[in-house]
Amino acid sequence: MAGENGAEGGSGLSIHPMDQFIVKPLFGDGPVGMFTVTNVTLWLALAVGCVALLMVIATRGRNIVPSRGQSVAELAYGFIYKMVEDVSGRDGLKYFPYIMTLFLFIVFANFLGLIPMSFTTTSHIAVTAVLALAVFLTVMVLGFVKNGAAFLGLFWVSSAPLALRPVLAIIELISFFVRPVSHSIRLAGNIMAGHAVLKVFAGFAAVTAVAPLAIIGMVGVYALEVLVAFIQAYVFTILTCVYLKDALHPGH
Repeated sequence: MAGENGAEGGSGLSIHPMDQFIVKPLFGDGPVGMFTVTNVTLWLALAVGCVALLMVIATRGRNIVPSRGQSVAELAYGFIYKMVEDVSGRDGLKYFPYIMTLFLFIVFANFLGLIPMSFTTTSHIAVTAVLALAVFLTVMVLGFVKNGAAFLGLFWVSSAPLALRPVLAIIELISFFVRPVSHSIRLAGNIMAGHAVLKVFAGFAAVTAVAPLAIIGMVGVYALEVLVAFIQAYVFTILTCVYLKDALHPGH
């Protein structure tokens, strides 16, 4: 019925959930080039600005009785510090600033994307792939610098029967080089899927007959997306800690 009414009346239900992920120039309507300032550039800069605002401006006073901003910064600091220590060990704490920055950037990018009319930068594989490749290359370089050729022990499962070790070594090698792919797709895929579902519910909210159900669905999905925004940042960060542990302690 909706399709027929749309055809007769010249209007109908039209939902394009993927349009929200289109990269557009911030100024003008020309093509997007290598140095074009786009909506992605804007929201990436805002995410960086939010991290600086929280960790630099909000903690500038360092009062004994902390302000709200300082309390949030200290809570985030303690949370990530404990994660790095528990997963990567004491040796991993020297890399805590990098992991802390990574977590805060992803959290703010995810939450900024929940603002209506905003752009979710972490829904693009181009953004998450750069983050994942940076982690992958850091871990690989660190592993060889710290352990030399002993880092290759990461791929040799010495506890397995000798006959199975070559096969397991190939599997371990493949899984190691697949890490940046799974690391990046997991974050981008989850964020993109949630926002697409939100857009679909928003489209149905324009139809009078199902508007109440669509609005209830939007509220439920939005609440879930708030949770996903934090969980995906947490998962990305804890996997980084796991990979860091492999670089520091490659033995099985």
